[in-house]
Amino acid sequence: MLRSVFSALAIMAMAAPLSAEIRIAHVYGKTGPFEAYAKQSHDGLMMGLAYATGGTMEIDGEPIVVIEKDTQLKPDLGKALLAEAYGDDDAHIAVGPVSSGVALAMLPVAEEYERVLIVEPAVADSITGENWNRYIFRTGRNSSQDAIANAVALGGKDVSVATLAQDYAFGRDGVAAFKEAIEKTGAVVAYEEYVPTDTTDFTAAAERIFQNMADVEGDKKLFIIWAGGGNPMGKINAMDPSRFGLEIATGGNILAALTAYKELPGMEGATYYYYEIPKNPVNDWLVEEHMKRFGTPPDFFTAGGMSAGIAVVEAIKAAGGAEDTEALIDAMEGLEWASPKGPMRFRAEDHQALQVMYHFRTEVQEGKDYGVPVLVREIGIDEMDIPIRN
Repeated sequence: MLRSVFSALAIMAMAAPLSAEIRIAHVYGKTGPFEAYAKQSHDGLMMGLAYATGGTMEIDGEPIVVIEKDTQLKPDLGKALLAEAYGDDDAHIAVGPVSSGVALAMLPVAEEYERVLIVEPAVADSITGENWNRYIFRTGRNSSQDAIANAVALGGKDVSVATLAQDYAFGRDGVAAFKEAIEKTGAVVAYEEYVPTDTTDFTAAAERIFQNMADVEGDKKLFIIWAGGGNPMGKINAMDPSRFGLEIATGGNILAALTAYKELPGMEGATYYYYEIPKNPVNDWLVEEHMKRFGTPPDFFTAGGMSAGIAVVEAIKAAGGAEDTEALIDAMEGLEWASPKGPMRFRAEDHQALQVMYHFRTEVQEGKDYGVPVLVREIGIDEMDIPIRN
């Protein structure tokens, strides 16, 4: 009898894994209008995990397992899938989503399960603002970082701005943050226009903007905040806003969206990332490795995904493992790590990653079918007074 028990225990020991798994759930809008963003984010996440583990995909001998969940950009589905990831899959950390609306639905789930959610790349300020909880960290930039960087690039006395944005959390938070930031430079936001996310005909919206800005004096700009397909910049530029003294301005975007920038050489704004701008070893690796794997340079959200992947590994190392959420939170508050954009740091107060931004000017370059955002200057972390809104 005793011998059979020992035999059974020996068999169980041989069948058991040599080490525990580190389970990372990527809960993101794999299908839907932001599919391009999602692919970049996932590619970047996997590359970040590989980079930070020296290609082993292990931390202290424990293999990393990445579990993918497709929110389809539906808030209710995102909420359910995150609960499934924490509850059924026992994920230690989750990363995602793409959409701010989905992210806001997911935040309470992290608190309910007492597990960390690293938000990447959803942007709305409210994620690390009024809807935040202590389990939420964000490697992606927020609306205020976008807004303040663009205000630095575009603002000044005698500047009047009209805004055009999508009518949901990303657009409204973005305009609110931009308005607050640019008015500190002496500029004013003279008119705001919001349109549904699926708008394809911008004639009426553009006419309202033109009429409201026609009699405004001084330097006039139309600042466009847009996510996903159907970017209105090219269509509005075709309507010749210069008739009303209006100059189009916008922030950075993915390479596919930069094709519209080619029509606007000299346009200025601020961007989160363009692969030729940062000069550091992490970005050098990302560019070289991405070209090897995919035959294209890394894009806007690839850099963000990689930043999240590196942050995951560094946090687990600092915490001494992935099992203890409280240890992870302690390790992550104030954590600084090297990203493709240079050093990033989780601010202890709201867990927002502080990071540089880039003032650019669009240039047409031979061999590129898009307007290239050429660096005017780096906007440092200390130059941006990012509000704590939680």
